[in-house]
Amino acid sequence: MNDIQTLIEQAWEDRSLLQQADTVTTINSVIEKLDKGELRVAEPTTDGWKVNEWVKKAVILYFPTRKMETIEVGHFEFHDKIPLKSNYAELGVRVVPHALARHGAYLAKGVVMMPSYVNIGAYVDSGTMVDTWATVGSCAQVGKNVHLSGGVGLGGVLEPVQAAPVIIEDGAFIGSRCIVVEGVRVGKEAVLGANVTITGSTKIIDVTGNEPVEYKGYVPERSVVIPGTYTKKFPAGEYQVPTALIIGKRKASTDLKTSLNDALRENNVAV
Repeated sequence: MNDIQTLIEQAWEDRSLLQQADTVTTINSVIEKLDKGELRVAEPTTDGWKVNEWVKKAVILYFPTRKMETIEVGHFEFHDKIPLKSNYAELGVRVVPHALARHGAYLAKGVVMMPSYVNIGAYVDSGTMVDTWATVGSCAQVGKNVHLSGGVGLGGVLEPVQAAPVIIEDGAFIGSRCIVVEGVRVGKEAVLGANVTITGSTKIIDVTGNEPVEYKGYVPERSVVIPGTYTKKFPAGEYQVPTALIIGKRKASTDLKTSLNDALRENNVAV
């Protein structure tokens, strides 16, 4: 693996190496390992999450080595550089028309894809539901038994290579039309209510205590989050700016199959 990483780093610095067959073969091998879940763009460690920058570099380098081609699927036609993922029955993945995943995205056994999209470099672990019109951006990392509700958008990231991808940890429930981008990490079993938008600069405010506690880029484990606003002063006056409010924690009585409505009702939010 060190030899593969070294060659990728060399090609990153010297793009003329992309003309050599051994470089292209190495890049293709990295994409194959991503597709099979043998490599990840980011992986959990005892100290948090580690971003494997060289793997992201391989994904970026993959594009210029590919030629545009016509992809025919029944009556449908596509024109792209990246082939579609296939062999879903063998993988144990349920894919409902018109769901699409690109080659180089990993889907674990037991994943369900309603009409949705998973981009190259993404990792979606077992038991996760990718619901209708949800999108999992390039290199996003999604844990086990996650529910991505209808219209959820998880942002993709390739460049800059040092940037962390969006990470949704095990058991999280992401409500309808939520947007999570810019390397935000959602902790285990957290619940985001419908329409919550979290960017790298969004204030995530825990309002459950006597004083607010502010986070950025991270939703703590088992948090229940709803959309909110706060007042910010601008030269032209005071205006309301979106924020995310932590209104409570998931109760022990709520199991991993909780509905979003149940989680919100437990925290006295009208649904």
